[in-house]
This record gives sequence, structure tokens and C-alpha cells, in this order.
Amino acid sequence: MFRRPLPVALTATMTVAAVALSGCGGAARSSTTTPLVDRGTVRIATASETPSFNPYTAFGSAQARYAYDSLVNIAADGTVVTGLASSWQATTTTAAFTLRPGVTCSDGTPLTASAVARALTYAGDPANQLAGAQTVLPNVPFTAKADDVTGTVSATTTAPFPFLTRTLGLLPIVCPAGLDRPQSLDRATQGTGPYVLTRYTPGGPYEFTVRDGYSWGPDGATTAAPGLPAHIAVSVVPQASTAANLLLTGGVDIANVNGPDRTRLTDHGLATTDVATVVGLTFFNQRPGRALSDPALRRALVSALDRQGLANVAVGGTGEPATDFDAEGAVCHADLAPANLPAQDAAEALRAAGWTRTADGPLTKDGRPLRLRLITSPDLGPTLPSVAELMAREWTALGARVDLVTESLPALVNAMYQSGEFDVVVGTSPGFALPVGFIPFFSGPTPAQGLNFAGVTDPAYDALVAQALQETDTAGCGTWNRATAALLRSADALPIADGRSTVYGYRTTFATTFGGQLIPTSIRLHQ
Repeated sequence: MFRRPLPVALTATMTVAAVALSGCGGAARSSTTTPLVDRGTVRIATASETPSFNPYTAFGSAQARYAYDSLVNIAADGTVVTGLASSWQATTTTAAFTLRPGVTCSDGTPLTASAVARALTYAGDPANQLAGAQTVLPNVPFTAKADDVTGTVSATTTAPFPFLTRTLGLLPIVCPAGLDRPQSLDRATQGTGPYVLTRYTPGGPYEFTVRDGYSWGPDGATTAAPGLPAHIAVSVVPQASTAANLLLTGGVDIANVNGPDRTRLTDHGLATTDVATVVGLTFFNQRPGRALSDPALRRALVSALDRQGLANVAVGGTGEPATDFDAEGAVCHADLAPANLPAQDAAEALRAAGWTRTADGPLTKDGRPLRLRLITSPDLGPTLPSVAELMAREWTALGARVDLVTESLPALVNAMYQSGEFDVVVGTSPGFALPVGFIPFFSGPTPAQGLNFAGVTDPAYDALVAQALQETDTAGCGTWNRATAALLRSADALPIADGRSTVYGYRTTFATTFGGQLIPTSIRLHQ
């Protein structure tokens, strides 16, 4: 089968939702020392509502971890540990998982290998247009089959793919009752996970109730552990400042806060885990007819930027320029940007590329002035408009005419995937935990056939990706990093700053995966 990603997947990519599914980095754990409280309620703030709890949609993927399990999980050191599967093995074209016995769905039915194979097949069927699942599954065709006698699920791809365990193995598994009635998954959960959705209110709150007898969580975690909450109540709190106030007053127990509000939360006895992210992840529109299809112009514009100054703006005065397109903790993450980003005299490079400027007039080439439409959205980070403003000032000083536009997130996505009316777009994302996640954004077809919204064509990147796809799991990290270096040298994209957000806990402890997603079986309520 062939899977074609949908434009909505980009929205998930630039938010935590995508990473909830593709997170493979190490976990972080909070700490506090007060006594445990058994079977209480933990109140969690989330920045956006969940119109659908289907774990295969872009919206439902963020909450999937409470009610759904995957075949494997990722430990704090980044290694793969048990989930629904007790053992597994994989090459670049095949993967096999042996289910642990005794797993049941929330409706009480036993989970079979056939049920898992059916879920994999359903999630990967392009006819179902499941953007959330597409951020997890391999981006090559695959078929799944089952042996219920041995409890084994296997998958075979039609082309090499190096991370089968970390993709197929991390897909949330929907039980047969949910697949029989997919529309029911918007407001109900049908999984094997530690919790069940028991209350849904449009716009929130949402409530999950613990499952008794659950014993197949990450590395054997169970719901019998002391301090595990009996109920998890998720409320929608869009503003970071409001979430910070609720943490300080005990209105919520767990919330992710970024930006300057983090300063207000220090020295208040809150448990914390830091979440690495890339602030100001910038793409350049290289589609035919756009000015930035010229690599010499892109390199000159990147060279003109004060990366340290941009980083300081991006994270509030103490920033460090980003080292990679993905955040610290991602598989194959490396310090690549300093040695590979263009660093030249921008004005001289522009003259060499045929751009001229008289007095204080605009840069022109072949009689056409250099005009750039620079867009961003505060919905992706409160400092992004300021980052874009500094970029615009530096390029204006160079002689470009810059139209700076601040959009809502839907308008931003529309410009990227529908109208194509942008030259530079500035966003924020933890990136992908696996380097393969970037492939459709830096190669392949443009919308509506693909996700390559910036129209990137980089033969060096494509050749190195083809080589890396032949190497199993992390053995290919060196090749993946050379592919990223090629993108940086061509100024195909620019990461601005290595940033941090923080997950705070009031009278709670917990662990998070890459991207700051909570591990439900790790949550403990304290006095």
C-alpha cells in the first residue's frame, strides 16, 4: 500500500502532537519528596482542545498515550523496551513482534496478533487519510500479517526503511471494537492503555479513569503502583500565563509552560522536567518563480543574519544558536550548524550573484527588486514575531524589501500548503525524534501531492538519504548527519535557537518522553 501524507500533518509536525507519536528520545523525570496519595485525581492543563480522540488523527494523537498502548516503548536512555510486545527483531525491510500474553482491550476482549495487524493496516491505508498515524508509520509501503498461534505480528516493506521498530512499534494500537466503528473514536477510546476516556466535554475538560488489572505498560509498568491517580482531568488552558497562575494557586497539577512565564515559577517547590525544542525553525520557499529558488541568494541572506542575536530574541536573552533541525535528545542529533551554515560576506555574495544596489535603493536583479514575504505565527511560540522582525530588519539593511506578516496558525498552514504565498516561514518545533521524519519536508512532491511545501530540491541530500535508508537503526546516524549538513550548506532551512520549555508539577511527579509528552504510568500524586 502507498501512503500520501496530508497537509494537516504539518500542523502536527510544528506542535507537540506529532512528537507524541514519533518521540524516541530519552525521558526526563521530575522529583518531589512528599508522601504519595493513592487513587486521587491529577489535573493537567493542555494548550489546545481535542475535537477528536482518534489516536490516528492529528488532533487525537496528543492524548493517545492515556488510553492506547504501542508494541514497544522508549526508555530514559533511548533504548527500546517492552510494551504490548515482549520481544521483537527487525531489519531494514522486516519487523516482527511477539505479543505478551494476557493483554486485554478496555472492553475486556483479549488482544490478538490479528487485531494488531488489522490496526497497522488500517492506520497505514491512504484511503483513510489519517494524518496522525502518518507521522509515526514508515514513509514506505508495508504489509502486515499475524500468527495468532504464536502471537506474532510481522510487517514487510517494499523498500528499505531503517527504523521499523521505532515506527511500527510506536503506533498506538486501536482495538477491533474501535476499528469496527471508527467514528466512535472521536468521543470514546477503544485501546489497551492504562486509562479509559470517561468524560468528554466540547472544548474540555476531558476525564480519564484508570483500568484495574493493567500490567503491560512500558517495561512492565502497572496501574497497581502506589500514588498512580485514579482519574486524570485534562483542561484546555491556551495561555501560558494562565497555566502558570493555575500552577501557583493549585488550580492544576501539571502544565507545560514556555516563554517568560517560566521565570515566575522558579523557587515555588514545583517539580520540573525540561523539554528541548528548536525555536525559529525557518524554511525558504524554493518553488519555481520564487526569488529564493536561487541558492546563492539563500546563502547570502543566511550569512547576513546575526544568529546569536536571533537566538537571544528567540529564548529571551540567553539563547544559544541551534545546532540541528531537531532538538537535543532526538535520534542522530548532532552539532552540525556551526560548521555547515553559510558564512560569507553577504553584500559581496549578492554582487557576485548579480544583485545590484544604488545608494539606499533596493537590491535588484534583471530589473526586479528583491521582495520577500516573511510569515510567522505567535500560535507556534510567543517570541516568533520578534524573531521574524529582527530577520526583516537585517535583510532590509541589506537592501531587500521585506513584508512581515503575522498570521494565525490556520492562515500560516494555508499559505504553506494552499496558496504558496510566502518566501520565508518561521516556526517552532521539537522536530522529529527520527531523521526520517524530515524526508517529505525536504524532498519529494509539493502540495497537494506531498509535504515539501518549500519546494526543496537538493540532490546531495537525496543521495545521502538513499544511502542512510539502507542502514539499520542508529548505525546510519553518520550518513543521516551528512544529509542534514547538505541542507545547511545549501541554506535549504535554518534552525534559529536551541530552546527549552518546562513541564511543571504541583504535588506530582512524572516522566516525559521526547517533546515533553507525559508517560501516564509514571504519574504520581503527592500530598
